Amino acid sequence: MEAQLALRPAPASPLRSPAPLTPAQQRYGLLPMPDLAWTPAVERATAHLYDKVRDVIPSVEWPFFAPYVKAINELKAQRGAVILAHNYQTPEIFHCVADVVGDSLQLARRAAEAEQDIIVQCGVHFMAETSKLLSPDKTVLIPDSRAGCSLAASITGADVRLLKQRYPGVPVVTYVNSSADVKAETDICCTSSNAVQVVESLGVDRVIFLPDEYLGQYVQSQTRVRLILWKGHCEVHERFTGAELRAYREADPSIQIIAHPECPPDVLAEADFTGSTAHMIDWVKSRQPRRVVMVTECSMADNVAAEAPRVEFVRPCNLCPHMKRITLPKILDSLVNMREEVLIDPAIAERARLPIERMVNLKA
Repeated sequence: MEAQLALRPAPASPLRSPAPLTPAQQRYGLLPMPDLAWTPAVERATAHLYDKVRDVIPSVEWPFFAPYVKAINELKAQRGAVILAHNYQTPEIFHCVADVVGDSLQLARRAAEAEQDIIVQCGVHFMAETSKLLSPDKTVLIPDSRAGCSLAASITGADVRLLKQRYPGVPVVTYVNSSADVKAETDICCTSSNAVQVVESLGVDRVIFLPDEYLGQYVQSQTRVRLILWKGHCEVHERFTGAELRAYREADPSIQIIAHPECPPDVLAEADFTGSTAHMIDWVKSRQPRRVVMVTECSMADNVAAEAPRVEFVRPCNLCPHMKRITLPKILDSLVNMREEVLIDPAIAERARLPIERMVNLKA
């Protein structure tokens, strides 16, 4: 008798338990994803925002951005959230959904002053950590926790402890582009806009300055205080070269070159002005040069161009891959699902908060 092949149904897959809710999700709940269709109503609601960016965002791209812009602006009001955006964010974020924009010092100060219970940090992870340190009772979200920083990754708290053993009694000044673990080993923080002021405020003849070597070399050129430096670099700014800038000037001797102090010394030597992102923006708006090379992350030129239409920007375009992880869809997801929440070990946070507060409270 021929054997019969019995066909048995495949065993049912075990049901996966839903992921546990995070503290922020438990507190605020989840919201349904809004409709993201491009409609006449969306076009009308966002027309005033597109007027701000029409010179830097092609009209063919706006129907994709606009539904997200409208949904984000409605949801942040519903959530009671404030969106902080660094100068390196793209124009559709910087001009269309951000409530506060600026360099790392400006964002740090505004984070400390924020009245809203929810802060959405459109920048890199150390900036979100800084906001959490200054507002420990608030919920701080970053749309993509993978948005890191080569400078922050160049040094650890253990490295700082070893330096303090090597140079006992020498105060530590740390650039805010660093992790909370590093800040916890620090006496006072600084940004590129106030680094010289911070170094000189300590009233000593020698400091450990971390982690950006090029920023430290620039600060050293501006002060008599001796700086002990670390070899950390920004992966965006270290790619610029002095030869590249000389070629721009040879092609057009009238061109103006402005550079961020995280750039190598040969780049700064070619610059007509060196300053933080905030100072570079102010320089362009006040001087209104005919043509300018803005030697920093590429998106900042787009953001300034939207507000200075008479200035022609020559873009040696280096993009920060970490900043570009922050997008409109991720910001919307962050507000809908209350993620990704920034949490810091309380033992580290207590020590890391003090050097930031010292910086923020330093008299200008």
